[in-house]
Amino acid sequence: MTREKKILLIKIMIPLAALLFAVVLTALPVGGEEEIYAGVVRLHVIANSDREEDQAVKLKVRDALLTEASSFLSGCTNETEAEALITANKDRLRAAATKTLEEYGFTYGAVVTLGKEYYPRREYNGFYLPEGTYMSARVLLGSAAGKNWWCVLFPPLCTSNAEQYVDKLTAVGFTPYQIKLLTESETPRYKLKFRIVELLQEWFGAK
Repeated sequence: MTREKKILLIKIMIPLAALLFAVVLTALPVGGEEEIYAGVVRLHVIANSDREEDQAVKLKVRDALLTEASSFLSGCTNETEAEALITANKDRLRAAATKTLEEYGFTYGAVVTLGKEYYPRREYNGFYLPEGTYMSARVLLGSAAGKNWWCVLFPPLCTSNAEQYVDKLTAVGFTPYQIKLLTESETPRYKLKFRIVELLQEWFGAK
């Protein structure tokens, strides 16, 4: 192989390798994220449809669910305990959701499940959760064909403001580094990923 061909091959392989690394990096958690996944239970409420009335009652159901969940999750100190309590009280959550629907004239009912579910990266009023697979309480309203609503059921962050996040996370064992990951707009992984994109743009002369 001539020297010119070797140089051309290197020019092709380096950006391809960087791109592959960026893709793999997206799928893998950075240090501390594994414990975040294991320490959180998400709440996922899916509306019957995108009609205005279905979306409005979805939020009413959300409020009822948070009130009901707070009654049995109060004092919970870890995800394992929270998962067991949610499992034991799924009928209570379903009943709260169904009752709220009926109060507003909807008869399509609700289904509550608990299991692993993938979530994209999400911001909640200054609180950032990395994308990944979390334990999730899913509440399906009617046909569950509408836009959804996400939050964090445990630790109880759904109704928290930014000032309360640190205290509530600390109380259930999150480390300062994990809290930093959750409260900064860019995690180390995202910074590295963005830098890779910048390098690829520089390599190919992108504007």
